[in-house]
Amino acid sequence: MPLERSTASPISQFGLGLAAVGRPGYINLGRDADLPADRSVDALRAHAHQLLDAAYARGVRYLDTARSYGGAEEFLATWLDGRPDAQDVVIGSKWGYTYTADWRTDADVHEVKDHSVATFNRQLAQSRALLGTRLGLYQIHSVTPDSPALTDRALHEGLAALATEGVTIGLSTSGPAQAAAIRTALEVTVGGEPLFGSVQATYNLLEPSAGPALAEAHVTGRTVIVKEAMANGRLADRHATGPDTSTLREIAHEADVSCDAVALAAVAARPWADIVLSGAANVEQLTSNLTAADVHLDPDRLARLAESAEPAGAYWAHRSRLAWA
Repeated sequence: MPLERSTASPISQFGLGLAAVGRPGYINLGRDADLPADRSVDALRAHAHQLLDAAYARGVRYLDTARSYGGAEEFLATWLDGRPDAQDVVIGSKWGYTYTADWRTDADVHEVKDHSVATFNRQLAQSRALLGTRLGLYQIHSVTPDSPALTDRALHEGLAALATEGVTIGLSTSGPAQAAAIRTALEVTVGGEPLFGSVQATYNLLEPSAGPALAEAHVTGRTVIVKEAMANGRLADRHATGPDTSTLREIAHEADVSCDAVALAAVAARPWADIVLSGAANVEQLTSNLTAADVHLDPDRLARLAESAEPAGAYWAHRSRLAWA
């Protein structure tokens, strides 16, 4: 199914990302409490299926995964096989990182980045083997301004060929220069036509620097997907305890909702945010996250929340220090 925003219900603006449940280790805060003690492949597959069942039952229709999320593509594929009724979900995946941790949380290197044509061809075949024609969006994973993916014409031709099969071509970005990467990507064409139909970027109350570039992408017709809207758990109730999140706590108290609901609602309020990903690691978190669909923040509260922003460099430096656990 092609990628497009549904306006059927407020929940349709929210998607589910599988970064936190596809492998035993990740950088989100609080994983010791979020995942089952048994982190074997079988246990995490069952856990992911439970989460996917809950998301689908609540009306979530965009599901986001990646080659580097351990077994996430396979978990999603087996869930789809067992849910023939779920024909209305859009599946997005990403290529460009290879998972190397071998199902360990203490690996020295968890994933290796490579945006070459060879990696694209290899990982596309792997994604296709699992997801087949259900793959609706294929994104270059974590593009930065210096990525060869922005200038490699052979790669662009290969991506454009995939687009002729009905797959939307996108990219995700990361790092303090996301805006520059997005704007460069918007100018990439093949045969006179824009290559990228979607952009996925980190955007949250602490790191909003990509906002203007994402607005530009939206105006030009690209679908905008927001990832890490919870700042890897820093905006969840149990971690939002410092001065950087004092306003978030105040507004959550005023609205009688959780901090995560306010944080996600603030992102969803941006007119350019087509899909906002929940990175929930369990059903309880997902349920709390999705209450954001019922939270309406007035301009005054949005302005107050905007004061929580950190310098992009400081935010990404902090993120780089988060431990895999």
